[in-house]
Amino acid sequence: MNNTDIIITYEKQITLSNCISPPSSKETVAEIIKGITSTPRYIPTRFFYDGTGSALFEKITGLPEYYPTRTEKGILKENAPVIAGNLADTDIVELGSGDCSKISILFDAIPSERRTGICYIPVDVSRSAILKSAETLSRKYPEISIHGMLADFLKHLSNIPSKKRRVFCFFGSTIGNLDPAQTSHFLLNLGILMRKGDQLLLGFDMVKDIVVLENAYNDTLGVTAAFNRNILRVVSNLISADFDPEHFDHVAFYNSRESRIEMHLKALKDLEVESPFLSSGITIRKGETVHTENSYKFTRPRISVLADEAGLRLDKVFTDDNHWFSVAHFRK
Repeated sequence: MNNTDIIITYEKQITLSNCISPPSSKETVAEIIKGITSTPRYIPTRFFYDGTGSALFEKITGLPEYYPTRTEKGILKENAPVIAGNLADTDIVELGSGDCSKISILFDAIPSERRTGICYIPVDVSRSAILKSAETLSRKYPEISIHGMLADFLKHLSNIPSKKRRVFCFFGSTIGNLDPAQTSHFLLNLGILMRKGDQLLLGFDMVKDIVVLENAYNDTLGVTAAFNRNILRVVSNLISADFDPEHFDHVAFYNSRESRIEMHLKALKDLEVESPFLSSGITIRKGETVHTENSYKFTRPRISVLADEAGLRLDKVFTDDNHWFSVAHFRK
């Protein structure tokens, strides 16, 4: 599927290409049932982000314990003049674009007369997120052209336009939500896609003090706990199940062997879960967990290895004073 719409916003024409064929309800149900009946049980991370989940995550990014968002923005602001020097007359492709707050930091550092040769290509699975960003950016930076792509960056890299030199941006340490095999495969494919002169800016959450890591996913206001439990409401609606989120405790901890934060939901008592899509109910025992997310953390040597595996040159790693987060700059 690859449909293209022309949208007018703030008297500006925006192109929006759709590369996604939504999964059928049957496929979605099968994906959920497979996870909750597996050993150990899990729920795919993509089910976090209904309207409520997205709003809760946005709230998480502003919490005092949750350092990644503000730290990455601080790195971008401090180094924007240097980074922006590489962005003129390019297609800027933001993978998993979400909101436009981070890319705006870089656009602010580019003089308006040098923005005219830039085409911004936000790639995201959310049409509403792309359109909201496009409206904001059209108002702030009328010189920039915008070509949104409704696409899954793991599946549709080859659909990204390649008319001129490209700078790929992948912020937020979203790379950490992929398992190591997926990360290597994704970066290898991106490295193959990139041409000589293309660049990549990639955000990495770094290995650090375990207390800092675990506090970021166990905030005192319980927002992350609400975000985690909300996934049960989402899947309950999709498979007509009777999960009660209040019967589960939010658990997040750092697995040092795997270099990752793990999020789980732990049953507070023995539970029987019914769904018309289950041949019989499933029993979840008190203390049993449902795995909902991994967030891998990185080291500088690991970043170098990833660059080598992808056939990319690691030019520079921008970081904060605490070395909690890094934005790596790669070239083909």
